[in-house]
Amino acid sequence: MQKELPSCPVETTLMLISDRWKVLILRDLLSGTKRFGELKKSIGSITQKVLTANLRSMEECGLLNRKVYAEVPPRVEYTLTETGYSLKPIMDAMFQWGIQYQQQFKNKEKEE
Repeated sequence: MQKELPSCPVETTLMLISDRWKVLILRDLLSGTKRFGELKKSIGSITQKVLTANLRSMEECGLLNRKVYAEVPPRVEYTLTETGYSLKPIMDAMFQWGIQYQQQFKNKEKEE
């Protein structure tokens, strides 16, 4: 990744994970190595082209490693790097915030 980073640290973080697909890829890889098909199935509505583009981008940024096995058909596995795993506290905080928001939302619906 040879582009210049934003001066704001929050903007730098958003640059790396702001895409909704990247966050879902991170979510899935935090539990361990996954194959392309596993990621596609888990994420759901993502196209193969978009998943490939996001995985390549994340690899270029140093968030994950891609390992290709010399098999027929080829087997490709994706694993978070140490840098990718370092996003876990952020993902955990997003998870907790999401739970709280969902509860607030449900409580509001019951009141109406």
